[in-house]
Amino acid sequence: MMTPELMIKACSFYTGHLVKTHFCTWRDIARTDENVVLAEKMNRAVTCYNFRLQKSVFHHWHSYMEDQKEKLKNMLLRIQQIIYCHKLTIILTKWRNTARHKSKKKEDELILKHELQLKKWKNRLILKRAAAEESNFPEQSSSEVSLVDETLKCDISLLPERAILQIFFYLSLKDVIICGQVSHAWMLMTQLNSLWNAIDFSTVKNVIPDKYIVSTLQRWRLNVLRLNFRGCLLRPKTFRSVSHCRNLQELNVSDCPTFTDESMRHISEGCPGVLYLNLSNTTITNRTMRLLPRHFHNLQNLSLAYCRRFTDKGLQYLNLGNGCHKLIYLDLSGCTQISVQGFRYIANSCTGVMHLTINDMPTLTDNCVKALVEKCSRITSLVFTGAPHITDCTFKALSTCKLRKIRFEGNKRVTDASFKSVDKNYPNLSHIYMADCKGITDSSLRSLSPLKQLTVLNLANCVRIGDMGLKQFLDGPASIKIRELNLSNCVQLSDASVMKLSERCPNLNYLSLRNCEHLTAQGIGYIVNIFSLVSIDLSGTDISNEGLNVLSRHKKLKELSVSECYRITDDGIQAFCKSSVILEHLDVSYCSQLSDMIIKALAIYCINLTSLSIAGCPKITDSAMEMLSAKCHYLHILDISGCVLLTDQILEDLQIGCKQLRILKMQYCTNISKKAAQRMSSKVQQQEYNSNDPPRWFGYDREGNRVTELDNITSSKGASELTVEKSTYSSEDQAA
Repeated sequence: MMTPELMIKACSFYTGHLVKTHFCTWRDIARTDENVVLAEKMNRAVTCYNFRLQKSVFHHWHSYMEDQKEKLKNMLLRIQQIIYCHKLTIILTKWRNTARHKSKKKEDELILKHELQLKKWKNRLILKRAAAEESNFPEQSSSEVSLVDETLKCDISLLPERAILQIFFYLSLKDVIICGQVSHAWMLMTQLNSLWNAIDFSTVKNVIPDKYIVSTLQRWRLNVLRLNFRGCLLRPKTFRSVSHCRNLQELNVSDCPTFTDESMRHISEGCPGVLYLNLSNTTITNRTMRLLPRHFHNLQNLSLAYCRRFTDKGLQYLNLGNGCHKLIYLDLSGCTQISVQGFRYIANSCTGVMHLTINDMPTLTDNCVKALVEKCSRITSLVFTGAPHITDCTFKALSTCKLRKIRFEGNKRVTDASFKSVDKNYPNLSHIYMADCKGITDSSLRSLSPLKQLTVLNLANCVRIGDMGLKQFLDGPASIKIRELNLSNCVQLSDASVMKLSERCPNLNYLSLRNCEHLTAQGIGYIVNIFSLVSIDLSGTDISNEGLNVLSRHKKLKELSVSECYRITDDGIQAFCKSSVILEHLDVSYCSQLSDMIIKALAIYCINLTSLSIAGCPKITDSAMEMLSAKCHYLHILDISGCVLLTDQILEDLQIGCKQLRILKMQYCTNISKKAAQRMSSKVQQQEYNSNDPPRWFGYDREGNRVTELDNITSSKGASELTVEKSTYSSEDQAA
């Protein structure tokens, strides 16, 4: 019988068997599907791996190919650059060769022209000597006749009157007189009224007699506007003839020992329209001071320098009548007798004075300046040279004036405190001369940097100034307009300062670095970058031929001073002259290693030279000076002091070739005779001569041989040089 238990058991068995059968079948089927899927996955994985591998290889290949392409491209560019540079090298080489050929050709032409001109010069000298020998014969040679014919063809009397005046204005009084003796036509040309508006008797003071001066003033009394009697030794009667010139406006009687109060009385009565009056270094007294406000109501310029016979009472007379309130310029240099009360009188009578010069006044104090500026608030220009007692208090008192120009020299009491508020007190200051002021330091330069109108700065002998102070000054707006900068004997300056100058001073024209010992060839290279520079002073520096070669690249230099530069030779000067055809001033004094070759270079390349100093060059000979006379016809100033090999022959050459020579210095020229020097003195305006042996510090004897004992040369040099300068230079030349 089928029981429920058996039924359940049978069903369970059947179900289990069925499940087991189906599970096994599913299991077999499932195992088969997994293998297929796994195989497919493996295939896909292999395919993916191969693709990634191919991709990686492709990337490497692509990068490699890109690198190869870049290298190839760079290689092609490099090849193109090499070809281009090679072409440029070929072109530049050809250009350089052509330029060198042209330069060589031009140089050869200049040398050939120089030799031809020198040959003509020598022939001219021979003909002149022959003409002098034949001057005793009445017959004229054929050359003289042809010369007369040529002069007749060039008759300047046919020119317009205006052109004739322009020609004769360049001549001195002596030359005009000589021209008037050539012919009747030339005499008429020298009698043009406008030609006699200004007469300078100082140039002929040693040759012209008083009688001629009186007759000249009498004849041209209505035309004369300006008269110059500087240094003339005339009779009182001659000075009285000036009173006939009713239209006279300017009168200079400085350094006239015979000019007296009586002469001044006659002139003041006859010439009331005088605007400019120079009475410096005369014997005038209070009587003349009384005449000035009475007769010269329009007087604007007055110089009483070194007139020591008037007193404070004479200055009180200036306030009489209308006074001298129109006075603009006043010079009281050397008038040590003036006290504080005298300056008060000046302030009361000359309230409109704008330019004040008080030099060589050891008695000048701060109280004098304070008394003066109380009522003279229009002062714009102030010159105090040789006033050692002036202190910072003077600058404080001058804050009420609108100063534009200030000059102090040799003052040890002026310190940095004077310039602390200079930009506020004197914003329009344009000229500052503080030479030899030992109290000036870098702090003063920092205070001056805000001045926007500053154009001239002179800090010579301010030995406490260094690179840092100059850098701070140049970083300010003052460096933009600076035109002249004198840093002589500022021994702490180096190449860093010159580099800053080349960066910050686009308008610098004049630069002095005299005795700046730390300046090197690198600093010279920076100077070349100051393109506006026309004058440079490198005296006493360590400059060599290499530095001169670098400096020759500056094509605008007109003035060069390399005095006492012992490393330069003839080669350096020659290289510089070849590139500096516009050179006008050259100072190579005390460079004893230089010879005739530098003079030859100057005669070939620098024919526009106007000033030359070869003092202390013992190797210069007559042949060199002959070349200079033959070529440099515009020479005005020549210093041959210490050139012991020169003889009288050079003076004859200079008279013929350098007719514009005005100043000639011949100190210690042992082979030049006194007689020849006296003849030459009539041809120039100023001459200095002696035939003494050269001083020991020159370094050589009267024969030009080097001195072996040089123990005391350096110590004695400064004193000797100072003595020579004080005894030979006049005040007029120093002002020029």
